[in-house]
Amino acid sequence: MSLIMKFGGSSLADAEQFRRVGNLIRRELARTPVVVLSASGETTDRLLAAASASARGELEASQSLRARVVQHHRDVVEELFGRSEAATGLGDQLASSEEDLAVLLRGIYLLRESTPRSRDAIAAIGEDLSTAILAAWLVHSGVDCERVDARQLIATDERFGAARIDRRRSAARIDERLRPQLGPGRAVITQGFVGATALGLTTTLGRGGSDLTAAILGADLGSEEVQIWTDVEGVHTCDPRMVERARPIERLSFAEASELALFGARVLHPATIEPAVERGIPVTVRHTGRPEGAFTTIEDQGRPKEGVTALASRGPVTIITVGSPRMVDQSGFLAALFSVFSRHEVSVDLVATAESSVSLTVDGAQTVDRMVAELEELATVEVRTDRVIVAVVGQRLRSTPGLCGAAFGALVALNIEMVSMGANEVNLSFVVREQDRSTTLTALHDVLFPWSASV
Repeated sequence: MSLIMKFGGSSLADAEQFRRVGNLIRRELARTPVVVLSASGETTDRLLAAASASARGELEASQSLRARVVQHHRDVVEELFGRSEAATGLGDQLASSEEDLAVLLRGIYLLRESTPRSRDAIAAIGEDLSTAILAAWLVHSGVDCERVDARQLIATDERFGAARIDRRRSAARIDERLRPQLGPGRAVITQGFVGATALGLTTTLGRGGSDLTAAILGADLGSEEVQIWTDVEGVHTCDPRMVERARPIERLSFAEASELALFGARVLHPATIEPAVERGIPVTVRHTGRPEGAFTTIEDQGRPKEGVTALASRGPVTIITVGSPRMVDQSGFLAALFSVFSRHEVSVDLVATAESSVSLTVDGAQTVDRMVAELEELATVEVRTDRVIVAVVGQRLRSTPGLCGAAFGALVALNIEMVSMGANEVNLSFVVREQDRSTTLTALHDVLFPWSASV
């Protein structure tokens, strides 16, 4: 058995954070940790910004961003290693990476074009550097540690920027190249977010790529746990920035995590952890700065059968209400209505119907003017902008006694413009004005989590 430990960029922001991560790994050596790292701090953003600047012909800005990336890592190395032999070796690697980066950026500048392939090669440098530094620090601290390049493990297609993983080929590589490195008392370090094509070209996995790497390694190795270390103390009952009394949730099902992520909560993207959940491997979300603090476990076993788990909100959204007497007892009207949305590639979130009208919500960032003009050929149309969806998420909500009464009672003084429940058993949604978001969340939280009011 093994333990997967994934650390995000915020957990590797400076030398002190590298030390903290190293100490967390050392205390888990008996569990055979496989460590998946993101790039340090803001490195990836700066690398991609440098590529964009080169493509615009802004060579000075590109060089400045490159220098900031390199200097940041030099500062980390100097603080960790001083003038030791390890520092010399890492200095050589930094110089090599700086040269590679300069060549890539120069090529983009000359062509005035930043291709997805070149951007992947540039972005991956961040993970290469963070893994090199942490592996060297662990060895410097007396830990038996091996660094394995993720390009040897994660096989992908050629969709640069958001590559899809070939699970079969990756599983074979993980079994052949990673499993033999594992053993109690030993740590293995690899990059998250990075893979390679069949020809060995560097790819990146897109949003949540490091979490996905961790989940796949955990699933294919049959690990006992996948730990996601970040800068939050697990998943909360509500966004603490909106509701001060929000508290960490001890356990969360995969369906609940998916629904919370869909409605804007700061939760792992469900697709990134699905490989581990499918294998029954628990995924825990932990705070790097508070390792003994609260954390959330995402798994489908051991969850209560019913009840509210958390609140989330997403916005702005736009409400579009379409009304026509022709809807009454007329088949095909809704098909014609939704075909308009399809032609204009506008995605619908919530739907509520009445005898002669239907209301829908769409993402507020979507442009709907041309679609509305076409809808007006079918019926009257009303558009309301600057709304938000507030979602109550839990297990078997339809059969939770008193839920609707409590929720509606909490919101009696507010103007609720849409309600949605019934499409699944994990979500009860309300649509309110943007200006009422915080009030709505607080009122629901006080009623649905009464214990928090006295905390």
